[in-house]
Amino acid sequence: MSTGSNFSHLDDDRRPKMVDVGDKTAGKRTAIAEARVMFPAPVAEALRGSDLRSAKGPVFDTAIVAGVMGAKRTHELIPFCHPLGIESCNIQIELIGDTAVIRCAVSVHGKTGVEMEALSGASIAALTIYDMCKALSHAIVIGEIRLISKQGGKSDHRIETPQ
Repeated sequence: MSTGSNFSHLDDDRRPKMVDVGDKTAGKRTAIAEARVMFPAPVAEALRGSDLRSAKGPVFDTAIVAGVMGAKRTHELIPFCHPLGIESCNIQIELIGDTAVIRCAVSVHGKTGVEMEALSGASIAALTIYDMCKALSHAIVIGEIRLISKQGGKSDHRIETPQ
């Protein structure tokens, strides 16, 4: 059914609806998202000097677990996301200068993509880092949450950006 617009989550009357994936072909679908957490220099130094631990515990390890949980529960947070049996969720976090760079890669064999799951995983990991480090400073900035790539489905998509 055509929606009369480019928005897949609107019906002909422009009311919200969940996309029907019943007739789609199942296949491998993957997505990678990235988020960045910018620290004031003294906070980044404190993390480096404490083996990436805060008073609450291991910052990046905790963020990885939280990000995976967030990716798996995306359908509970985003109204029109389908529940998916995620097959893989890999989160990597690297402290580069004063910035934590979070990459969340998610894959599934299914009828719909996992872009929102990857974005949710990266976002929840970033929020967890903020939570664990906020006692050191509230000047921590979460930013640049973006989709890096998606594969499978109707189209593949990759964004290249300057470093």
